[in-house]
Amino acid sequence: MSQKSNILNHLKSGKSITPLEALQEYGSFRLADRIFVLRNEGYNIHTNNITENGKTFAEYTLLSNTLLKEKD
Repeated sequence: MSQKSNILNHLKSGKSITPLEALQEYGSFRLADRIFVLRNEGYNIHTNNITENGKTFAEYTLLSNTLLKEKD
């Protein structure tokens, strides 16, 4: 499976994902790009910016398994 497919399945299972989790679980160094592609495909993905110990990172959650738009 591709990184994009793995990340999408992770999100579809109801779990959120952070860049560190994506790297550890799927070997993805570029989670933001995978999320960008999924959003362009019509997936409704929410970004929550989290700050811990002075560091800010994104956590992504799929809001609905339904596509917002159909692929062209």
